[in-house]
Amino acid sequence: MIQQIEITLDLRPRGFHLITKEVMRKLPKLPQVGFLNLFIMHTSAGLTINENADSTVREDFESIFNKLVPENQPYYKHVFEGSDDMPAHVKASIVGTSIQLPIKDGQIYHGTWQGIYLCEFRNHGGARKIVATIFGE
Repeated sequence: MIQQIEITLDLRPRGFHLITKEVMRKLPKLPQVGFLNLFIMHTSAGLTINENADSTVREDFESIFNKLVPENQPYYKHVFEGSDDMPAHVKASIVGTSIQLPIKDGQIYHGTWQGIYLCEFRNHGGARKIVATIFGE
């Protein structure tokens, strides 16, 4: 069985946001075994899996990424959409646009301390869309 749905995430400010529960609420019933692929349909946001218990990890991610890819650099040419736009594209390429999770017993199967992050790199990114593709039996 293969299913595919589009999920619209709630609007979030810039930063790293734990979205596991929101994504799971919007998915159809999962198969007993298989895998779930999530793909974000944007060039200035990304998806990753990381720490789900301590919110300071997400704050540190924001600080580290802002230091790695700072805004307002004189060598940026793509600037007409704002000072956060080109850095957002670079950060999204570093993080990536998709993640894949195993499915076991009708649930996503991940580590105790793992959660799905929306990595919002724009100051005003808007609602984000994810394509969820479910493979399983």
